[in-house]
Amino acid sequence: MLDVRDLHAYYGKSHILQGVSLCVSPGEIVSILGRNGVGRSTTLKAIMGDVPPQGSITFKDEAIAGLKPFEIAHRGIGYVPEDRAIFPTLTVEQNLILGVKAGKKAARWCIGDTYRLFPRLEERAKAPAGVLSGGEQQMLTICRTLMGDPDLIMIDEPTEGLAPQMVERIADLLQSIAERRISILLVEQKLTIAMRISHRVYVMGHGRMVFEGTPSELAADAKVREAWLEV
Repeated sequence: MLDVRDLHAYYGKSHILQGVSLCVSPGEIVSILGRNGVGRSTTLKAIMGDVPPQGSITFKDEAIAGLKPFEIAHRGIGYVPEDRAIFPTLTVEQNLILGVKAGKKAARWCIGDTYRLFPRLEERAKAPAGVLSGGEQQMLTICRTLMGDPDLIMIDEPTEGLAPQMVERIADLLQSIAERRISILLVEQKLTIAMRISHRVYVMGHGRMVFEGTPSELAADAKVREAWLEV
């Protein structure tokens, strides 16, 4: 579904991504692991067009490198940035409605799905989104993106700063998304969560991928974990 080959990206003169390659299949959860500052978030931004990419990015057999972010979104890629980017003065329900793409029919995700999974959001449906807790805002952001019916959703650090109970609920949500054949490309700092829910994982170091495999293969590779993941 998503195929990235030899991807490079720069911030000014800083060469951040140095030949990144990865792929995501339909209904697959793929995680990008690594220490802070190695280029994981920049990878998502480059795929989404928020950072100018150099290299090959194909989505559903169509080249998308160089397209504008809204053009990429309309082709079926959803993006949940690390800062959540809710509209705090709009209600929870208004935030969800904003995620709907015009002309979409028979979407795989609707407001009712959100409320069934997270009754707390239904309870606060008419409240300003800015009064929600951090975890509730994260749920809202993910579900708002799902309202656009993406085929692939890229999510940057969804469990950052959340309480353990909320982390588990986010993990359950991600698995529910994949069950609907929506692919997930996840940047995640919590190794235990990523290893539990992912079908495959990449480890990133110094702007390039240094490992690709299953969670069990990574668990068995002490050298990679020590060199690129452990503090």
